[in-house]
Amino acid sequence: MKTIAFFNNKSGVGKTSLVYHLSWMFADHGIKTLAADIDPQANLTAMFLNEDRLENLWPDSEHPDTVYGAIQPIMRGIGDIAKPHVEMITQKLGLLAGDLGLSRFEDKLSDAWPRCHNRDESAFRTMTAFHRLVQSGEDWGAEIVLIDIGPNLGAINRSALLASDQICLPLAPDLFSLQGMKNLGPTLQDWRVIWAELLLKAPANIPMPKGTMHPVGYIVMQHSVLDSRPVMAYRRWMNRIPHVYRDSVLNEPTHSLPSVEQDPYCLSLLKHYRSLMAMAMEVRKPIFFLKSADGAIGAHIEAVKNCYDDFQKLAARISANVGIAFS
Repeated sequence: MKTIAFFNNKSGVGKTSLVYHLSWMFADHGIKTLAADIDPQANLTAMFLNEDRLENLWPDSEHPDTVYGAIQPIMRGIGDIAKPHVEMITQKLGLLAGDLGLSRFEDKLSDAWPRCHNRDESAFRTMTAFHRLVQSGEDWGAEIVLIDIGPNLGAINRSALLASDQICLPLAPDLFSLQGMKNLGPTLQDWRVIWAELLLKAPANIPMPKGTMHPVGYIVMQHSVLDSRPVMAYRRWMNRIPHVYRDSVLNEPTHSLPSVEQDPYCLSLLKHYRSLMAMAMEVRKPIFFLKSADGAIGAHIEAVKNCYDDFQKLAARISANVGIAFS
């Protein structure tokens, strides 16, 4: 099973929509896929499920069928994670439902990180809760887990990223995304080094993530830039992406750089299907599954087909990079 986190500490780059559509695409190609919503905003869960189901998952009492419910024993200091509930979307697509209450886990994770240095077993159990949560996908039969996390470098995201084999970076061609990469790269390097040291102190009876967090590539989400900025400004930021990605995220030499379009680390230049997103969300399906009965008529029909082609190529590229058969 492969685990991939989609992350940028800059918000508004289409990260959650990307995870949502890729989850459907992998499942459509017969790959058993688990989408894990570890963003306390729970936007991915709201994209998958209607309000009636959300109300059932988030009652006024306990939330046993969400990721927050699964970590409740650790929150209360009475044991390990509970068996996570997989919300069945299709036979090949499952969801670990998010929960706004997850934000309460931030302080406990922040406290656990330094205590791991003292070989504190409970601290290690807390730090690796998301790892065991995600690895439960193997019991369900998942071949790939796509993890959606929030746009910050806080304790929740540190724990979620440590549980990830790979990290994919959604970007927009703007200054904010470039700055986000400059912040993310050194932070990931620090976390890898510290976690490697902590693994030497970890108790043998708790499964530990390797903490590789290997960058699998970046995706440029092209939405909204050309609507409000001159083409030259757009190209300016596009041209800087290969350099910043290599320098900050990969710590590689940056001479003889290719363009974004030719960069092997660029997984896709995704168009923004602005007019179709609201339609897709209303009927609870990805853009590329819209039908005429959903309102996709006229020019929209071609856009739906193009969207399917775009995500199919992206899913194939990611599969090749992480070692999953895709046909």
